[in-house]
Amino acid sequence: MAAKPATRDRLSLPLWTERFAAPLAPTTAAELADRGWDAVDIVFVTGDAYVDHPSFAMAILHRVLERAGFRVAILSQPAWQSCEPWRQFGRPRLFFAISAGNMDSLINHYTANKKVRNDDAYSPGGRIGLRPDRATLAYCQRAREAFAGVPIIAGGVEASLRRLAHYDYWSDSVKRSILLDAKADLIAYGMGETTIVEIAKRLKAGKTVRDLRDLRGITYALGASEVGRGAEFAEPGEALHIPSFEAVKSDKLAFAEATRIIHSNTNPFNAATLVQFHDRQAVVQKPPALPLSQAEMDATYGLPFTRRPHSSYTEPIPAHEMIKDSVTIMRGCFGGCPFFSVPAHQGPLNPSPSAAALLEEVNKLAADPEFKGNISDIGGPTANMYRMRCTRPEVEAKCKRLSCVHPTICKLLGTDHDPLVQLMRKVRTTDGIKRVAVSSGIRMDLAQLSPEYVRELAEHHTGGRLKVAPEHTSPTVLEKMKKPSIDNFGTFARDFMRASAEAGKPKQQIVPYFIASHPGSGLDEMIDLALYL
Repeated sequence: MAAKPATRDRLSLPLWTERFAAPLAPTTAAELADRGWDAVDIVFVTGDAYVDHPSFAMAILHRVLERAGFRVAILSQPAWQSCEPWRQFGRPRLFFAISAGNMDSLINHYTANKKVRNDDAYSPGGRIGLRPDRATLAYCQRAREAFAGVPIIAGGVEASLRRLAHYDYWSDSVKRSILLDAKADLIAYGMGETTIVEIAKRLKAGKTVRDLRDLRGITYALGASEVGRGAEFAEPGEALHIPSFEAVKSDKLAFAEATRIIHSNTNPFNAATLVQFHDRQAVVQKPPALPLSQAEMDATYGLPFTRRPHSSYTEPIPAHEMIKDSVTIMRGCFGGCPFFSVPAHQGPLNPSPSAAALLEEVNKLAADPEFKGNISDIGGPTANMYRMRCTRPEVEAKCKRLSCVHPTICKLLGTDHDPLVQLMRKVRTTDGIKRVAVSSGIRMDLAQLSPEYVRELAEHHTGGRLKVAPEHTSPTVLEKMKKPSIDNFGTFARDFMRASAEAGKPKQQIVPYFIASHPGSGLDEMIDLALYL
């Protein structure tokens, strides 16, 4: 839903926000005028409602661009039937940034049975129909139509996971890179803070889109004439060629080989540049952006977020309601689960903010007059990987292993839960905090290495039910999932229930998640799972 025009007092914020936050980006021409701006540098187009919370990509990217001195407007859930909404801020000086939103638009719209969902968690009131199917394509098309010649940078989960030839569940076909279909200039894939700021700086300095091709974390296309010259791949070993679109479309083994190579090049410290031909064109993927350092994580999550939706919305945004009182303690996941988008999008490394920065965020949250004292989650893609990294950086820089915990936990992986335990204790004893829940999934094989963590979890951070994900019972399926044996779940469950009883909470329960229809799971495997349950 497009934001309503703002009145002149909209930028006068409540006392709490004036202390800890800065005004939101303009979302209409009227709000642009209220800022006294005659133009913007970047128009950020998103399929989500505008929520200024660090769990929403548009909020983080707006804030890091703002910190770097750029003027950003947010075009949230625009009516895509014409390009007029794209024109309301005038011609952006630098580029359009396009994202379908925090979710792939098709997953957002349809169930696994391809039935239309009844609600959209990222829209006001949970209403459906406020973004198109394959939103990246529609948004890029309208941006190109609105202002010819303005660079278009696509990003977000939808574009990132479709940056090379990919299997499309919804059409049951292999599709080519979304870069070619969207006709975007670049895809900024993965976590994009450093990438988008560097793009903005270079374009402001007068560079062209072609001058951005050396950046990490981007994917670009070479036309037939450029490929013919071969200039991009002059140095031997500089780029790794993967099976072409035509090959992966017609040959499942070629598809599997391309997928293996892509997944083997997610570690930014040793990833190669990948090249995939699409007929006479070539799509080039540069190595992933380097993970943020702890200081960069602190600075990013310490930006002046209001943690609220735009004031024009009269209905709650369900995703915000769920996440508004949460604290992100890490990114990425080294589990390597092949059904999980995080390793492919955020990467296998998991940068974490410092405890001091997280406690500062908790104090800001506690000072909010609308906060009720209950933190809904301290976690991330996984609840218990805080500050866990390889203990040998020189090995981590070379390692091509897809999972640090499968088939066994790597002996070089730092698995100490003490920093997390100490953080949990400090957060729950902060003034103004009544209760701290852990709602992110627990990696059970890691948790069992720390009885102290399991005790803390059971006694202080479980609200009656704990969410875990054994995923399946079949050894064959679990091997394909890169998950431990079902016996691991049984052992963890006993440990947790014992700790709950010792804490005087014998009625606490575990809620296990299982997946049906994962590759390798046939009728016999599903019968075994049903009998187990």
